[in-house]
Amino acid sequence: MEKPRENSIAVLIPCYNEQATIQKVIDDFRSQLPQAVIYVFDNNSTDDSHKLAEAAGAIVIKEKRQGKGFVVAAMLRKVKADYYIMVDADDTYPAEYCHAMLQPLFEEQADMVVGQRLSEYDRHAFRFLHLFGNKAICRLINSIFHSDLRDPLSGYRAFTREVALQLPVVASGFDVETELTLQMLYRQFVIREISVPYRARPSESPSKLNTFRDGFRVLMKIFLILRSYKPLTFFGGLGIICELISLAIILFLVPLRQEPTGNIPILLFTLSSSLFMIGILLAAMGVFLNSLNFRLLEDMNTITKQIQDNSWDK
Repeated sequence: MEKPRENSIAVLIPCYNEQATIQKVIDDFRSQLPQAVIYVFDNNSTDDSHKLAEAAGAIVIKEKRQGKGFVVAAMLRKVKADYYIMVDADDTYPAEYCHAMLQPLFEEQADMVVGQRLSEYDRHAFRFLHLFGNKAICRLINSIFHSDLRDPLSGYRAFTREVALQLPVVASGFDVETELTLQMLYRQFVIREISVPYRARPSESPSKLNTFRDGFRVLMKIFLILRSYKPLTFFGGLGIICELISLAIILFLVPLRQEPTGNIPILLFTLSSSLFMIGILLAAMGVFLNSLNFRLLEDMNTITKQIQDNSWDK
């Protein structure tokens, strides 16, 4: 494969009140990728982030809808390039690893490369609950999608134009990294992880993450994508749970039927019967929606290919 054309690499930097670090991040990536175009998407910063970014030579685009998810959606919609590097503006990711992340894309060995942070990180880089939550969510994603990822929440990513054209980002906040990962897995894109050091944020640049609020959003995002994109797993799983509860109630009622009175609690029997029927309906719904989902995915891939062909012709 040919090396990427001049100016076909875009560095995408979402930014909200990062005046302490934004200039250094831009300078670091410009020194590593002098041929790249650097874009800073300013998300209503109240400090001098956008002025410093412009002074450093970046193209600054403002996104008025508040939230990182809106910023990422705007990036994918507004910036055209052959290859993209997406990195946070807080100077926690080393720019020099961008070459190792781009190489698998150049060689067509991956569609997205993620900077995996958990092998080497500053002891102050993660709060305990963030680290615990990251690992728990990673296990959940791997079990659902049968993947082998280590850091699905990383904000340091490289990906191709094909990926940018196909990913519908609907997240509004910090759950956007989770959505990107799940959309990639659902569409069976190839994800590779490259181990990168993860630095602590400078003291003058406090984290915008809220442990419980954003953790809940991430879990809800997994729940919603599982419901929408893997309905057989979601509804079938709920159906199995209903059937198991129904069976447990029946096993509880059988000894009561053998007692001298022979009476069984009618409410428990009704509950067991209802759960049994609900379980069957949920499983049937999962099968139907899974078949419908498969057809929609085929149509979506056809439409995306047409859009991609037209985009390359321009």
